[in-house]
Amino acid sequence: MTILQAIILGVLFCFCRMGILYSWPKNIPLFGALLIGIVLGDIPQAMIVGAAIQAIYMGVIQPGGNIPTDQVLATFVAVPIAIESNLDPAVAVTLAVPVGLLGVLIDYVRRTVNAAWVHMADTSAEKADAGGVMRAHMLYPTLSLILIYIIPVAIAIYLGPNAVESFMDYIPKWIMDGLKVAGSLLPALGFAITISVIGKRGLIPYFIFGFFFFQYVSDINMIALALFGMFLAFLHITFTKNKANGEEGAI
Repeated sequence: MTILQAIILGVLFCFCRMGILYSWPKNIPLFGALLIGIVLGDIPQAMIVGAAIQAIYMGVIQPGGNIPTDQVLATFVAVPIAIESNLDPAVAVTLAVPVGLLGVLIDYVRRTVNAAWVHMADTSAEKADAGGVMRAHMLYPTLSLILIYIIPVAIAIYLGPNAVESFMDYIPKWIMDGLKVAGSLLPALGFAITISVIGKRGLIPYFIFGFFFFQYVSDINMIALALFGMFLAFLHITFTKNKANGEEGAI
């Protein structure tokens, strides 16, 4: 990986993390993995690793704007390291989890620093200093993003593969096997969180059916399976809606 690629990924991380790419699914691992794959020239492997990371964050919500974990940082650190170090996706998932938690602390630092710019803007406004207000609104927050987000992430991405590769040479095989097992369990946790958030008793049978159907019928293409699921969802909505309308008419 070149320094330029690491800097580009650091800038893209900032764009995705701050929501600058409006109306794009910028804060999900799969979208970040696509950008990483384009920059590093290995889209298929990036999407494979991104899909593994996406599975553990499917049920993550941000109540009141507070993030429980930074899935964007987890993606932009774990995916490049996995590609450059040729890591198994399950191992990349175990790397993404602590990085995501670290991202929460970094976000708190960013918010604390940004509070200073608000007071600075208020002081400039009291003095009718329009230039000072603009600097507090645009210049200083941008510089803080460069120092807090872009530079550290670029350094982590650039040094990460070499550091991880050197570190992994000293890790016993049994530890790596344990990480793979743990990484395989985390997606199941992500699906469990999703069920707890949006699951309804009447929909659980569909979920169980889809899970076992996918496990035991491996010849079906994923796109065909998704279309089949959409068809079942359409039938369920149609018949339950008609039933509900009939009950309302009877009342």
